[in-house]
Amino acid sequence: MASTAAKASAKNKKKTKKAIKKSPVRRSLGEGGKFQIGKNIWPLERDVLVRPDRMKYVRKLIKPEGCVFCRAAKEVPSVDTLCVYKTEHSMVVLNKFPYNSGHVLVLPLKHCGDLLKLTEAEFNDLQHTIRKVMKALMDVYEPGGINLGLNHGAVAGAGIPEHLHYHVIPRWAGDVNFFPLIAETKVLVESLEQTYEKLWSILKK
Repeated sequence: MASTAAKASAKNKKKTKKAIKKSPVRRSLGEGGKFQIGKNIWPLERDVLVRPDRMKYVRKLIKPEGCVFCRAAKEVPSVDTLCVYKTEHSMVVLNKFPYNSGHVLVLPLKHCGDLLKLTEAEFNDLQHTIRKVMKALMDVYEPGGINLGLNHGAVAGAGIPEHLHYHVIPRWAGDVNFFPLIAETKVLVESLEQTYEKLWSILKK
């Protein structure tokens, strides 16, 4: 009997050692590139969406030749360039990595990083276009509010400081909730193609 108990005790010790050495990753990559971190690493379990292609964007490893906005300005509005609307002096472009559905950029056609260097006609056209875009977003999405902002210069946070661009973002009550905090995932209710189609149908009128 004592011998049996001793063997069982030794067996349990081996299991405990194996459990300690076990990797904190509880399942291998799969299911859309997701894996889960064990509780012995973080107090809360989190799903991680693996997107290695985003690292190139974040670290600016992808450096397109010239200005992406100027390149889009030379083309006719299309979903390929994300340019959805143009005026005489301004254009509207979908944000490739939107904070919310309907997130667009409004900018001058002219390559200019200083608001004070726009002509009176260019400035007035830009402000008129911003107002038209806000009206379109209100009609299409009926948001509770809209964030409108310009990061003027690199130290102010502009991603492309050489070419002015206003961010126009629809907002709803509860669009910033617990999910991005505990799951570290932002959910968008539609694709860029769907956003493009909706705004194009309104702005072209």
